[in-house]
Amino acid sequence: MKEQTEVGKLKEGRYVVIDDEPCKILSIATSKPGKHGAAKSRIDVVGIFDGVKRSIVQPVSAKTYVPMVERKSAQVISITCNVVQLMDVKDFEMFELPISDEQLAKTEPGKEVPYIQALGKKKLAF
Repeated sequence: MKEQTEVGKLKEGRYVVIDDEPCKILSIATSKPGKHGAAKSRIDVVGIFDGVKRSIVQPVSAKTYVPMVERKSAQVISITCNVVQLMDVKDFEMFELPISDEQLAKTEPGKEVPYIQALGKKKLAF
């Protein structure tokens, strides 16, 4: 899910959708309005799920989308190679996520782990 807002209302540390990817805002630089134009904002972001840095320049009054980022908890059911099978604690949904070697050392079956969900994508959050 996502909602629409103005570029001028965005703040650092919040989230925005760029190229259909939820991203965290690293910095915002706003210029003054010129003789014939509106004020512009340069927004530098990094993708939550892919880690790619992006930047956009848009008028302050332009509309953009903000993703609904949810932090949830899940119980580890099983671990196979670099894939972990999880069950959401609240709605008992079963799903699988890739896991890095660092995260693998901190995880064991039966343990609860936090994860992030936004725009239909999921990622472990530790």
